[in-house]
Amino acid sequence: MKDGYARVSTTDQKLANQIELLKLAGAEKIFQEKFTGTTTERPEFQKLLRVLKTGDTLIV
Repeated sequence: MKDGYARVSTTDQKLANQIELLKLAGAEKIFQEKFTGTTTERPEFQKLLRVLKTGDTLIV
């Protein structure tokens, strides 16, 4: 499985470009979130880490 992760730092920034590039790179499922770089809480990233298995590919 190929999983993708997209994140932007502010609510004004858009995820669309990252998502499109992840799709072009073959990501089958994309996890995304908008969080400032000063916080370490990233619920979607933690969810992503829980579903990754040996042999999977993570695209960022």
